[in-house]
Amino acid sequence: MRALENVADIPALLLGHRLDLLATNRLACALYLDFDALPAGERNMARYIFLNDAARDLYVDWPGTAREIVGMLHLYASHHPHDPRLAQLVGDLSDSDRDFRRWWADHDVYQPRYGSKRYHHPLVGDLTLGSEAFMPMGDPDQTLGLYTAEPGSPSEKALRMLAGRTADNAHISAAGAAKHEQ
Repeated sequence: MRALENVADIPALLLGHRLDLLATNRLACALYLDFDALPAGERNMARYIFLNDAARDLYVDWPGTAREIVGMLHLYASHHPHDPRLAQLVGDLSDSDRDFRRWWADHDVYQPRYGSKRYHHPLVGDLTLGSEAFMPMGDPDQTLGLYTAEPGSPSEKALRMLAGRTADNAHISAAGAAKHEQ
């Protein structure tokens, strides 16, 4: 989490193997959602993607992003087949969302690395951000996601506008970090 303290100019978030938000910086909260405002059990990227209507509006290619999330859950489920909280998450999403249920049945696996995401943000408009995922050496069950805009692009300008709207870009949300379990 200390590394996120120094990442103020780009959205950054740390996910656990259930896609729980372990830490976010202020700009990630401004881009996605203030995860700290949610009850602890709902601070989860999969829950956000499938159960929050704002996520469907934010991602230009919501189906592609949602399928990646399902693929990540399949990957983590293969590494943690006896994790009851992960099984509960999959069950909850299967009960709540027919897209999740259909894509879960496909058994596709997705390992996040790099790519780009297109967003339509309600405050700053359209952005295209490069995404990179890193696995910290000390914990392969965690994924650090960093999102960057092309220098000089309209997306960089929009990201700076979004950063300007945040009170403290260096603020770190410890969304669930204290409750992270192996």
